[in-house]
Amino acid sequence: MESSVSVMVYSLSGLEQLTQENVAEAMAVVEDTGLSRILVTDNVGKILYDTRETGNAVGDYTLYTEIVQALRGDDAFSCIYKNGAFRSRASSPVLYQNRIIGAVYAYEYDTEQAALLEGLQWNLLRLSAMIGAVVLMLSLLLSRMLTGKISQLLTAIRKVREGAYSHRAEIRGHDEIAQIGDEFNSLTDRLQTTENARRRFVSDASHELKTPLAAIRLLSDSILQADHMDPEMTREFVSDIGQEAERLSRITEDLLRLTRLDSGVMEASTAVDALPVLEQVMRMMDLVAQEKGTSLTYQAEEGCIISSTKDELHQVIYNLVDNAVKYSAGGDIQVTLVREENQVTLTVADNGPGIPEEDIDRIFERFYRVDKARSRAAGGTGLGLAIVSDTVRRRGGSVHAANRSCGGAMFTVCWPVAEEAEV
Repeated sequence: MESSVSVMVYSLSGLEQLTQENVAEAMAVVEDTGLSRILVTDNVGKILYDTRETGNAVGDYTLYTEIVQALRGDDAFSCIYKNGAFRSRASSPVLYQNRIIGAVYAYEYDTEQAALLEGLQWNLLRLSAMIGAVVLMLSLLLSRMLTGKISQLLTAIRKVREGAYSHRAEIRGHDEIAQIGDEFNSLTDRLQTTENARRRFVSDASHELKTPLAAIRLLSDSILQADHMDPEMTREFVSDIGQEAERLSRITEDLLRLTRLDSGVMEASTAVDALPVLEQVMRMMDLVAQEKGTSLTYQAEEGCIISSTKDELHQVIYNLVDNAVKYSAGGDIQVTLVREENQVTLTVADNGPGIPEEDIDRIFERFYRVDKARSRAAGGTGLGLAIVSDTVRRRGGSVHAANRSCGGAMFTVCWPVAEEAEV
């Protein structure tokens, strides 16, 4: 429309003054633009040319907004969509030697483009409705899937909270909720393992405590029920009661020590020289070994400094050597302490009966005994190696058990060397 108006303005720009006659002549040479209506006015808004066949407004004055703007020297254009049609209006001033002598106004009533727009709107509306329905269905489906998975997870959490540690959440898929379900199952596995260990520990501890208590009760009842017991036999019974009491005391102390380890309450580590502690343990155990006819020797290097406490290090060395002495009566025990690069290694080797292969992986479990009858006869509680393992591992070390090729067992403990700042 603006191009058509520009052509008409160009055809009229050569006239000094616009009149009905010269405007009609100038517009006669303009090609048919197909516009619904064309008006040409003079500089005061009087219509000089009108293409509308019925209701021609030639000679009248017009106050169309676009014509007013054109007579002020501005090009104007407007377009509205109403009642299924585009109504477009355009106007431009007619100039002669930079003087406004009139205006050209064009009006177009377009139903074809309006029909195209209306069809496009309906297509968009139908497409939007279809997309909205699909999105709604997908949302409902995904919502049910997600809420179903969350409901399964919540059900599993409630059952585990009630104590059913064997329950598992069966959540399929690879999304985040399924991953949470896998982590939950992994957590319940650990809880189940911990619960089984706790129950076994309580059962074993109760059994271990019950044994010396039953012996004490039996011996004391025997003394009380005998009217005329031989003093020598009475002394023997009282001695047995004292031994059982000592055994009960050892079990209690070991249980308390394990409880402290489980609670994570440990003394602050310091730089400890392992050689003096080893020498002290060897002096203590030498007499016990001699009584059992066991040869106890050791080799140690200087500079074996680890990050621990003297009491913990003493307990570890004592438990390993005491365990070797108990099960190697009449044999040889060799203890070595060396520093290898960034770690200190303690080895306790004996030539006793060794450890059955099926028991090596469980030797450090609490209350686990390879030969229960022999262990009780030797005075063991079944907690010594468990204390060694927990103590060493909590200080960043490791402990291993193996059988020697020449016969007997060997326990190896490794600690990281203490840092220079601790030293």
